[in-house]
Amino acid sequence: MKRKLLLIALAVTVGGSLFASGSGEAGNGPEPLVVGMELQFPPFEYSDTSGNPTGISVDLARAFGEYLGRPVEIRNIEWTGLIPALRTGRVDVVISSMTITEERDKQIDFSIPYARAGLTLLANRNSPVNAPADLNSSDVVIAVKSGTTGAIAAQEQFPKAEVRIFDSVSACVLEVSQGKADVFIYDALTVYENWKKNSDTTRPIFQVIEGTFNNWGAGLPDGSPLKPDIDAFIREFRRDGGFDRLADVYLSDIKTIFDESGIPFFFDIED
Repeated sequence: MKRKLLLIALAVTVGGSLFASGSGEAGNGPEPLVVGMELQFPPFEYSDTSGNPTGISVDLARAFGEYLGRPVEIRNIEWTGLIPALRTGRVDVVISSMTITEERDKQIDFSIPYARAGLTLLANRNSPVNAPADLNSSDVVIAVKSGTTGAIAAQEQFPKAEVRIFDSVSACVLEVSQGKADVFIYDALTVYENWKKNSDTTRPIFQVIEGTFNNWGAGLPDGSPLKPDIDAFIREFRRDGGFDRLADVYLSDIKTIFDESGIPFFFDIED
């Protein structure tokens, strides 16, 4: 029998997580729920100063484990390896800020949406780009991370621009900061966080690229028996205010920016 979903109105523990460590114990207890994520996207999923997984996605995964009555094991996997990890059975579920796309949906199943985000721009301070409409030009260089919806949008919507593909967010940001690229295409949170770190060389453009406001879901292997469980969990977690509490802990600053820019917030989703 599933254990009742624990509300997360708890004091924040060491490392920024709202739940205790999810490592399973040896013995005859339930098998760990193995959750894949790329720990490079604060505050959703990242490692703290001690190397421990933390962030919104980590807390969400552990809450799901509580819901199922199973310990949680977090596996840090490179972004391009997350779907293969699902397909080969290395992980039970991926909770890693993954956009639900038609192409991905052909390879794996998804939960119902639990968040949504659109693509915005981190621009070099001296770039002539001031809006997404300026990107489709042979004079523009766009940095994108491999395998992301930003890479897809750049190649499909701005064919005249030069698109440079990198393996990490940090490499894309460095390209823009050094003036080697005009913009980096990513979600507003990442743009905001990296602008704060590079305010002398970059500037944010909080205009969502048309057609890129998409839902995030948890990834599952095709036919996974966890599909009805995670859908029910997300609905209950939302109804009980879990996402609101996560936002209060991790996203209070960016929520103000979203409101001022007229961008719908991550968790503004109705069942």
